[in-house]
Amino acid sequence: MSDQVSAIDIEVYSDVICPWCYVGKRRLERALKQWDGAVPVKIFWRPFQLNPTMPQQGMDRRQYLEAKFGGSAAAQAIYEQVTRVGAEEGIPFAFERIARTPNTFAAHRLIWSAGHQGKQDEMVEMLFRYYFLEGRDIGSLEILSQAAAHAGLEATAIETFLASNEGIEVVKAEEAVGHRLGIRAVPYFVLNRAHALSGAQPLEQFLAAFRHIEADSSVGKAGV
Repeated sequence: MSDQVSAIDIEVYSDVICPWCYVGKRRLERALKQWDGAVPVKIFWRPFQLNPTMPQQGMDRRQYLEAKFGGSAAAQAIYEQVTRVGAEEGIPFAFERIARTPNTFAAHRLIWSAGHQGKQDEMVEMLFRYYFLEGRDIGSLEILSQAAAHAGLEATAIETFLASNEGIEVVKAEEAVGHRLGIRAVPYFVLNRAHALSGAQPLEQFLAAFRHIEADSSVGKAGV
């Protein structure tokens, strides 16, 4: 017998320099628009650094591509694929504009802080836009403050927050949860801490997962 659920909570483990995470966000959004079930869906963004040892000041993009892929030519084939998929989801990736690969820990702290103001999704969206469409250095505290303002947060308060140590231990702890779950790649979606979807799944997979959880909820109600 399943326990009755009042909502579907989705914890999205992602990194804001992961193009597939941006694609996954769009597909999840499309699934949510089509979802007509009785159980509402809530989204929570969780941190997962793809490059946890990245220097705090980030790294020159060419140097990064050389270290990760063996050079820009090797990376091009990967980017061509995600660019095609991105176009299908309405994301005009502009990888050529990216001059620097950032350390994303401060960005994850900012997303965490935005969650306390009901602006987490807006913050994630703005960071994706800044990085993948405009090529901005989202490891820069100044750029992060600008992104926060565009996401509807108070710029001065965010500058104070980013200059402090607030949230550091909490974000580290949230990321550690992801590693304990065995996550090795993102995006990774955890639904009600019981179901998981790995990768930028097509919207049909999200809808199927929603229906499965709602069906379990109905079974729980019938058994009460």
